Amino acid sequence: MKLYLRIWRQDGPDTSGQLVDYHLDDADPGMSFLEMLDAVNEQLINNGERVIEFDHDCREGICGSCGMVINGRPHGPAQGSSTCQLHMRSFHNGDQITIEPFRASAFPIIRDLKVDRSAFDRIIDSGGYISTNIAAAPEANSILISKDEASNAFDAAACIGCGACVASCKNASAALFTSAKVTHLVNLPQGKVERSSRVVQMVNQMDTEGFGACSFTEACEAVCPQQISVNHIAQMNWEYNRAKFGM
Repeated sequence: MKLYLRIWRQDGPDTSGQLVDYHLDDADPGMSFLEMLDAVNEQLINNGERVIEFDHDCREGICGSCGMVINGRPHGPAQGSSTCQLHMRSFHNGDQITIEPFRASAFPIIRDLKVDRSAFDRIIDSGGYISTNIAAAPEANSILISKDEASNAFDAAACIGCGACVASCKNASAALFTSAKVTHLVNLPQGKVERSSRVVQMVNQMDTEGFGACSFTEACEAVCPQQISVNHIAQMNWEYNRAKFGM
């Protein structure tokens, strides 16, 4: 496959950036999208040019590192897929592909396609944990959890924290990410002890980080590689009102 690429290049957070044209003449349809970028970088190395920087780690759709906007859509055209799970067979010979970083004021660009998503870490640090001291782990069957509660917790826990929800939202809201972390714990008996303080602290931290308000257009769910439901946002809002107003 021959591909025409427009890739965002930016030397650092305090410099301006621009889309730069590249081409790749021998892309294999079996390549992953990141392997395609690796091939472009090999060309740049051979030409003595600076490589395109992008985040990646597991390349298995688990770690959430490989976020980028492909032809205007976070993670690209495939539904329920992260960038590393996207393959070049999703494109055609001669296609032009525009590749940009996730854009949000709370995700400052580090270089090229790399953004600083440590705001998510600070939201987790503010309350996304269980702080009860339990010493050794209890026997698994000693705390009974219903199938519905376990399923709801598992669905929320599937969030990989990639940030596609923020990049897709017109307000750059982190409501889907934050709600997944809140509802994951509130559905478990161990998490109910701190449910009120947790949701207030995490929502307040989300606002402090500069994320926008949720307008419930559901764009976040549409691009989420784990297809996290916006129903978690509704539950988070209920938990927040319950904590603040004693509902």
